[in-house]
Amino acid sequence: MIAIGCDHAGVEMKKAVKEYLTEKGFELKDLGTDGEPCDYPDMAEKLCGEINSGNCEKGILICGTGIGMSIAANKIKGIRAALCSDSFSTKYTRLHNDANVMCMGARTLGPGLASELAEIFLTTEFEGGRHQRRVDLITALENK
Repeated sequence: MIAIGCDHAGVEMKKAVKEYLTEKGFELKDLGTDGEPCDYPDMAEKLCGEINSGNCEKGILICGTGIGMSIAANKIKGIRAALCSDSFSTKYTRLHNDANVMCMGARTLGPGLASELAEIFLTTEFEGGRHQRRVDLITALENK
């Protein structure tokens, strides 16, 4: 199960990404918003709670630039959120960082690219190996 959420700036992009991923066979849990104004830190907290509780494996957050969502999500213990705007970075944040949340900007990306990036994020597996040690170091930082 993949959680997806946005603030009011990301509604249209969320709809496009959701439609694309559903057609590809992904099961999504839409956490809103559907147009009503909301604050991106609240949405980030809600979505990350779904991941930390085990209800969802990964998450996709969308706001105007993706920056606010990524900052907010990374404040939550157990979350490794990455701002994704190109295919290379999106692939490698999964391969090397085991990111569990991707953030995107509805005002900086088109819906086609955003949909393709979401698919890359969701289908790329973590390599582990030497990268696991680094992810463990990140986890140690959040436990200080």
